[in-house]
Amino acid sequence: MSVLDDINAGVREDMEARQRLVSLAELKDRVAAVASARDAWAALGGDSARDQLKVIAEIKRSSPSKGALATIGDPASLARQYADGGAAVISVLTEQRRFHGSLADLDTVRAAVDVPLLRKDFMIDEYQFWEARAHGADLVLLIVASLSDAQLRDYAALSHELGMNVLVETHTPEEVERAAAAGARIIGVNVRNLKTLNVDRSVFADLVAAIPAGALVVGESGVRDVDDVRHYAAHGANAVLVGEALVKNATPQERIAEFMAAGAEEIAARS
Repeated sequence: MSVLDDINAGVREDMEARQRLVSLAELKDRVAAVASARDAWAALGGDSARDQLKVIAEIKRSSPSKGALATIGDPASLARQYADGGAAVISVLTEQRRFHGSLADLDTVRAAVDVPLLRKDFMIDEYQFWEARAHGADLVLLIVASLSDAQLRDYAALSHELGMNVLVETHTPEEVERAAAAGARIIGVNVRNLKTLNVDRSVFADLVAAIPAGALVVGESGVRDVDDVRHYAAHGANAVLVGEALVKNATPQERIAEFMAAGAEEIAARS
């Protein structure tokens, strides 16, 4: 069993436990009562001029590759720092076992900031999409490696029906092709190998070259400093998703501003 398979098995088990407490029908009632989703596509550049690099700032306590990263006792305070620093979207890990996240974190952050939120999790069942919207998510993650082509299409369609955008995560040329065939408009290139968990930033440029024009490109994993941000921006990223480099930094607000400035310089240079 791969790392991804193992994570997905745990995600399903935890989801089924939540489903015994809150039915899908109850979730649908909750969704009907929440405010409309914010437009993550527009926040990330959308159809407007893309002369800036956007930052998706992640609230992340732990990871399978690095273990514990930060305690984050007050996710609301961290989210406000991210928003004040100019983050276009805030990503909230809700996976429990490997990342020590929760839907409670998503609720807390939703109450604290007005920027679009990404529910960062391993989305493998319809229930989770209703759950995401009920807890205030505006954007959800679809990992191509976890889903069939039919699931990619169906879950993207459901997300859009609920008013949410989707970030479609890819790791290989074949996955980029599948994401494009499914009509993905926000495509993430994750340079972390899901089998070994190693990071290889050099694959980014090759994968981006296969992404259709007009799609938003998100660089995922491996952002340590401004040099990494410059690398992604120089090779076509419209946004970067950053977790560890922010949660382990004493001044994440300033760090985001630095990343955005460095990215904007590279985008201007390639124009």
